[in-house]
Amino acid sequence: VQLQASGGGLVQAGAFLRLSCAASGLTFSSYAMGWFRQAPGKEREFVAAISGKGGSTDYADSVKGRFTISRDNSKNTVYLQMNSLKPEDTAVYYCAATISSTWLSGTSYKDPARYRYWGQGTQVTVSS
Repeated sequence: VQLQASGGGLVQAGAFLRLSCAASGLTFSSYAMGWFRQAPGKEREFVAAISGKGGSTDYADSVKGRFTISRDNSKNTVYLQMNSLKPEDTAVYYCAATISSTWLSGTSYKDPARYRYWGQGTQVTVSS
């Protein structure tokens, strides 16, 4: 299984970026997908997640209303549209895959430990 994240970069506050994560080696629609981020000196934190068929999503309060997660199961790809970026969004962003049943276990999809597969991360830097 491989998850390949891309789309990070250096932008100014208020700008937007779109992250992509292409998956291979798994039955993509059978996995809920999540985006997490980790800033220097901080723990990895939940950003957003989407169910296997894409019908349900959830977001961290810090990004709600600015970020949108989506997926295209025909392309085995999950996206994170990030608008109105702030300096505090600066971090390495990771995509991850967890079995779909995780979505049925309360909010366990917010727990990084529930994710079996991880991408390599893509750096997002937002300057003020």
